[in-house]
Amino acid sequence: MQALCLINIKPGKTDRVLEALRKKRKLLKEIMPVTGRADICVLLHGSIDEINNMVIDFKKIKDIVSTETLIEVEVNMGW
Repeated sequence: MQALCLINIKPGKTDRVLEALRKKRKLLKEIMPVTGRADICVLLHGSIDEINNMVIDFKKIKDIVSTETLIEVEVNMGW
């Protein structure tokens, strides 16, 4: 299963949060600083429980303000 986690951080803390995220390598496939409503986007691969636990772990990083997790779903479009 894949998921995207959109992360909002405190102003000026991008480098610190990126470094903290890079230490959590188990499920993280990509870490991208982005523009838009989120500051950082993280691509996760794992089971739903592993993804959930990783996002809970993200919230322990003091400079993270909020997260939004987008879980991949399979949809049969009939194609």
